[in-house]
Amino acid sequence: MDSNTRLLTLLNVSATKYGRRKWSAEKGPSEKLNKRNKTVVTEVVVDEIEKEPEQPVDQNGAEDEDSPSDPYEAHFGAAPAVLTDSSRNAANERRWKSSKFTKGKLGTLVELVPEGASHPGPSQFKGHGVLDRLHKPYKARKTKSSAKDAQLQDELLEVLSSNADIYLSHSPWETKRSFREAISLHAINHVTKKRRRIIKNNERLTAAAKAVPEAPAPEDVQDQGFTRPSVLILLPFRNSALAWFHALTSHTPSPEFQIENQGRFVAEYGLPKDAVDKLAAAAPGTYPQDHVETFKGNVDDSFRVGIKLTRKSVKMFTEFYGCDIIMASPLGLRQSIQKEKGADYLSSIEMVIVDQMDALAMQNWEHVNFVFSHLNKLPKESHDTDFSRIKPWYLDDQAKYLRQSILMTGFETSETRALFNSTLTNVAGKIRLEKQWSPVSIPDGLSPELIQFEASNPADEPEKRFQHFTTQLLPALLKSAVQSTNTVIFVPSSFDFIRVHNYFRKQSGVTFTVLSEYSTNPEISRARQAFFSGQKAFLLVSERFHFFRRYKLRGVRNIVFYGPPDHQQFYAEMLSCPFLDDDVESQDVSCKMLFSKYDWFKLERIAGTDSAAKLVKA
Repeated sequence: MDSNTRLLTLLNVSATKYGRRKWSAEKGPSEKLNKRNKTVVTEVVVDEIEKEPEQPVDQNGAEDEDSPSDPYEAHFGAAPAVLTDSSRNAANERRWKSSKFTKGKLGTLVELVPEGASHPGPSQFKGHGVLDRLHKPYKARKTKSSAKDAQLQDELLEVLSSNADIYLSHSPWETKRSFREAISLHAINHVTKKRRRIIKNNERLTAAAKAVPEAPAPEDVQDQGFTRPSVLILLPFRNSALAWFHALTSHTPSPEFQIENQGRFVAEYGLPKDAVDKLAAAAPGTYPQDHVETFKGNVDDSFRVGIKLTRKSVKMFTEFYGCDIIMASPLGLRQSIQKEKGADYLSSIEMVIVDQMDALAMQNWEHVNFVFSHLNKLPKESHDTDFSRIKPWYLDDQAKYLRQSILMTGFETSETRALFNSTLTNVAGKIRLEKQWSPVSIPDGLSPELIQFEASNPADEPEKRFQHFTTQLLPALLKSAVQSTNTVIFVPSSFDFIRVHNYFRKQSGVTFTVLSEYSTNPEISRARQAFFSGQKAFLLVSERFHFFRRYKLRGVRNIVFYGPPDHQQFYAEMLSCPFLDDDVESQDVSCKMLFSKYDWFKLERIAGTDSAAKLVKA
């Protein structure tokens, strides 16, 4: 069934009368999507906001909301000026006009706008567009922050208010809290403006019906999507969700603001009361900062929770079709979609936030692609939607051209750049943070050997790398009396790791052991001991193992990088391993690294931007 046929079907089966409507399941009760218990819902009130006690609209900032120049109205209104045939065609064909501009503490930004677009680029927009009701407490909190953080947040909010896609390709841990607070304010501002407009239109329709009962409804009431959720936040672990929960609730505007089910959320997304977090409790320097920040707290990677915002409360664990914000891991959301055999609750997402993309890449990037492939699709069921109030661009299946995507990662990978380049089609433009990298610091006296191999295209690159390793690099290691023992082979890709592991298993006379993300604690202990004692000449290590475990390895004298690691600090950490043993000099250590021109992002972080460019050109 094509999109037009499906939409006509929805229109035929939907009720279009305004008012408080209820939907009863035809085939039995419907289970709440993000509930762990077995509670079922036999009846769902669609417009729950009509029964909320806080219906009266707060007038603070109303003049901003009603103005055609307001960022929300200009971009997400019923007839956004940026949504034209030419801008959509340019986005589909990936024809973007590129330019650069500098934004204070944020640094250099690359701005992409559709070719031939009649609107100014995102860099031309001034102001943050935040409602006074939310901006006043935000300004009060800023006085407690450093001047640098305050400026960084203001600049980010100004860029976000353009509603262009934002790719923060370098977000170190020092700035993550500031970024989270600014982006969460932007998300709450978006939801607040949307819900306020719906409430005001509800009041208009009610008043019109009372005045002239038989008169038709006002024609300009187009303020909704197919379903209520409008913001999606994708995160790797429950500890990340807890941090975002605190960021979101930090913007509550009044003392009487209530957070419902807060205790349950903290209990389920934090550690148990008697649990001891060894990372958080360890002395500074025991573990690298990025490892502590990533893995302290609850690191369960399967979760999803709905959040509903009203004028005076935040309601956690709201079922998806009644919430405003969905916060989930890609795995947890995929499990929900597959279980329910549909993702209608993602049909009207207007803002998607993806944090810690570098950690998501270490899990399973396919889950991220799966979720994005289900965003802004026409729903399979009507969900008792009032189609007379749906914005025209939803009905025309054009929501993906207006959705704002906010991507954050500690560093770029080919997967994250591909998502930005190929998947995002926001006609308001795309903005990418650009960074000039410096070389990684390594122990004095080491002279790593960088070995380049040729590959004609990305599809052939894994095969060319494997051929070079098995026919040239490994035979040279086996011929050397020094480099044929005490050698660690570090393999970044999980697929390459499996391939190299299988190749070693077929080699007679070569002793080796492995450390992968699937290794159990007893297996890790035996492997480390066998390698340290010299029983095994080679130790195969996957990057995912080092990411999740971060062990320091003893007995290392030779290090071979099958490819540059994604995490640049892993390069320096592996090179420091030989010096954990006593009486080891720099001349006793060797290091070789395979690379191709398609390793640009990784090589840039390790060798520095300027040196990497010379290496690739050479």
